[in-house]
Amino acid sequence: MKILGIETSCDETSIAIVKDGREVIINNTISQIELHKEFGGVKPSIAKFAHEQVIDNLIEQTLIDGKLSMKEIDAIAVTVGPGLVISLLVGLKSAKELAKKFNKKLIGVNHLFGHICSNFLESDLEPPFICLLASGGHTQIIDVKTYTEYEILGSTLDDACGEAFDKIGRLLGLPYPGGPNLEILAMDGNPETFKLPEAKVKPYDFSFSGLKTAVLRLVQKLPVDYNKADLAASFQENVTNTLVKKIISAAKDKNSKKIVVAGGVAANKTLRKKIQECTHIPVFMPNLKYCTDNAAMIAAAGYFLKDVHQDIDTLDVFAKDPSSIKLKTLSKAPL
Repeated sequence: MKILGIETSCDETSIAIVKDGREVIINNTISQIELHKEFGGVKPSIAKFAHEQVIDNLIEQTLIDGKLSMKEIDAIAVTVGPGLVISLLVGLKSAKELAKKFNKKLIGVNHLFGHICSNFLESDLEPPFICLLASGGHTQIIDVKTYTEYEILGSTLDDACGEAFDKIGRLLGLPYPGGPNLEILAMDGNPETFKLPEAKVKPYDFSFSGLKTAVLRLVQKLPVDYNKADLAASFQENVTNTLVKKIISAAKDKNSKKIVVAGGVAANKTLRKKIQECTHIPVFMPNLKYCTDNAAMIAAAGYFLKDVHQDIDTLDVFAKDPSSIKLKTLSKAPL
C-alpha cells in the first residue's frame, strides 16, 4: 500500500511516499530556516506564505521522483495538528483537493503520533515499547501498547525540552534554530562547569521552565566574557540527564523490553549516545533525517491508521485525531 504524506505543521514543507508504513520511496522537504532567521523564530504569516508557494510543485516533484502517478497512490495522509494552525491549513487544503480529485482515502494524522511512527521507517520495530517523545512543542513518556493504542505516562508541565533548547540558544545569542546551534556550541564546552537545577515533579513528568530561569539569572550574574560553550554544555548535560533518567525509569517500572526515542530532540547526539550507554534495554531511534518534521513519518502513521474511518468533509485541524494524542498548538512564548 502506497501512501502520499503531507506535512506542513510548522516551518518545513514536506511530501513523501511510503510503502506499507515502512519503506520510504521518496521524502522531499523544503526548509524555511533561512526565511525565519531574522525573526529569531517562526513567523506564522511567513510560514503560511512559504508553504503555499511550494506545496503544489513539491507534490508534483515527489511523484516524479518516486516514478509514480496519483493513480498508483492508495491513500493520502496529512498532518492535522498540533502545530501552527495557518500552516496546517495549507497542507490540509491540498490534501483534500487531491483526495477529492483522484477519489483517494484521506487520513488525518496527529503530528505526535507521526513522530512515534518515524521509528517504523526502514525498521522492523514493533510495539509494545516505552517511548520518549521529545520535540520543540512536546515532551512526553508514552507506553505504546499496539500500533494505535497507547497510554501517556507523563508530559511536560511547561516548556518542552526542544523549546527550552531554542530559548537558551537565543539567550546565548545563537542564530535560529537555537537548539541545534546550542548543540554545536556545547561540543567545545565543559558540561561540569555549571551546576544547574532539576525540577522536582512527578516521576514521568517534565518541567524546564525553572531551569530556563536559572540559566537566565546565571547569565545576568556572569561577566560579559563568560564561556558560552561551557554554559551550553552544562545546560545540555542537565536536560539530557533528565530525559535519560526518566525514560529508563519508566521502562524499568513497566518492564518494557524496548525503549524508543522520537521527535526533533532525538537528533541530539549527546542524548542518543547517553541513552544507549545508560541501559541494557535495547534502544531504538529514527534515522537522523526522520527525527525532525517530515512527511515520511506522516505517511507511515497514515498506514497504521488506514482502517480508521474519517469523514473528509468534516476533517479539520481542530478535529480530534483518531490516535487520540492530545492536540496542542506549539508554544512560542518569549524567554
